[in-house]
Amino acid sequence: MKKSQILARLEAAGVVAVVRENNTASALEAAKAVVEGGIHGLEVTFSVPNADQVIAKLKEIYQADQAVVVGAGTVLDAVTARLAIMAGAEFVVSPSFDQATAELCNLYQVPYLPGCMTITEMQRAMISGAEVVKLFPANNFDPQFIKSVQAPLPQINLMPTGGINLANLLAWKQAGALMVGVGGNLFKGVADQDYEKVTETAREYMAKWREE
Repeated sequence: MKKSQILARLEAAGVVAVVRENNTASALEAAKAVVEGGIHGLEVTFSVPNADQVIAKLKEIYQADQAVVVGAGTVLDAVTARLAIMAGAEFVVSPSFDQATAELCNLYQVPYLPGCMTITEMQRAMISGAEVVKLFPANNFDPQFIKSVQAPLPQINLMPTGGINLANLLAWKQAGALMVGVGGNLFKGVADQDYEKVTETAREYMAKWREE
């Protein structure tokens, strides 16, 4: 699938669930629970044991569902990025910008979403081919920061991640976020294996995202 098509599917998803569980089974169940609740963007972080296997399994489960986009998160280097891509990851997310990872993702035409905080970092990421930049950690900023960034860089697409919750989600969208990454707040039911709670929370996030 072309890079532009993957980006379009990510934009359509709107909310990307950052799956960061401490074992493979929980990560799979958590991911399935949020999809059940209508969240179609899945970022499986490489802090999950055997994350590449989780990515491969999710790709297998949702191969017939074009709405679901499965990617890799917490990718710190090009070696990990290649492992993720070989497992089927459709996009790669990092907490920081890494040139070698950007080049590898460009080679395979897989969207790379690096974490950036400053205009300098964002500009460097864009020069290196990043079409969406992850504003991270977003809880260090006010949603209006997006407008401040888009004044000198109107062409930038931002995905705030970190501290996004039901109370501030709409404010980030209205400020100009192309999409958002949501982690801990979404998965509070996992510790008790209450995946129905995770599904219900996912529904709440999607309902909020669809508000104007």
